Amino acid sequence: MASSGSSDRNHKLLLALRHPLRRAILRAMADEEPISPRELAGLLGAKLTLVSYHVKVLAACGAVATAGNKKVRGATQHFYRWSLEEEWARDMLDEDEGKPPKSRP
Repeated sequence: MASSGSSDRNHKLLLALRHPLRRAILRAMADEEPISPRELAGLLGAKLTLVSYHVKVLAACGAVATAGNKKVRGATQHFYRWSLEEEWARDMLDEDEGKPPKSRP
């Protein structure tokens, strides 16, 4: 039986995945290489402030994790890595793109 902590995390993750930009961010991060919100904004054609906000929401629910920082022109650029472990959420991202769910070991 799932613990209430696991259930709470799943609930927060499900709520986070309701937003199409968050799902697009996760799909863009699927190769698991660290990436910054600035790079994601360029890939997705979205405003940096909007992407940064949604990355923070995904980090709060455990879908992404921080992967380091780098000083760039007097500012700190943050990098994130995919940390989505829940198979149902991965399947949801696949289905969102029209792909059949992957069979995973």
